[in-house]
Amino acid sequence: MRAGVFDSGVGGLTVVKSLLEHKLFSEIIYFGDTARVPYGVKDKNTIIRYSLEALEFFKNFDVDIMITACNSVSAYAIDELRNNAPFQISGVIEPGVMALKNRATSKDATILILGTRATIESKKYERLLKKDGFLNIESLSPSLFVPIVEEGLFEGTILETTIQHYFHDVKEPDFIILGCTHFPLIATAISRYFPNSTLIHSGDAIVEFLEEKHQMKERFTETELKLFATENPDGLKKIAKLWL
Repeated sequence: MRAGVFDSGVGGLTVVKSLLEHKLFSEIIYFGDTARVPYGVKDKNTIIRYSLEALEFFKNFDVDIMITACNSVSAYAIDELRNNAPFQISGVIEPGVMALKNRATSKDATILILGTRATIESKKYERLLKKDGFLNIESLSPSLFVPIVEEGLFEGTILETTIQHYFHDVKEPDFIILGCTHFPLIATAISRYFPNSTLIHSGDAIVEFLEEKHQMKERFTETELKLFATENPDGLKKIAKLWL
């Protein structure tokens, strides 16, 4: 079983980490569009175009499924990808919503969605959650989190000050959806600020989704990981060693 994992940059490695830990695939091919990151500030048509170009890349490999780890791609390009792909396509938004539904004991649960500007403006998380009866939803785009993570600042004064800047007026929610693949890397700091909130992580959610919806129960003893990037592949490999 082979998977392609696509992200706008390096953040999707947090999804890869969950896939590796659960041994769902014999091979994972990761493709980061590092030359054009971030996608979260780009318009819908550009995100779709870049996503279809990534699809052409994965057509060179015998993958069984392509996972779009990027929430912005999952928000805007998932239908176009499915219409043009010869293999299964999975985003991370539907899995995130499913993971929350599996944990929420009440439709009155308060939910905070964190994501890039593009993801938040798409309102895809909100639409899916409201369709399932969740109405107490707040959305926030803490745009400085991404460059902070890219700098490797997973702890410390800069991160703590930035968290205080974005969250000082936010009432602690029951659930926080980490709607950007960078955000799990600062999940500990977010949990310190909101100690009673349950965090929904795209990587763990996609594993749960694949097991439940795609009936992926087989486990592989080893997973071969191949890393590709549109720019600075050595940088991607260096970050993978640190994060994985």
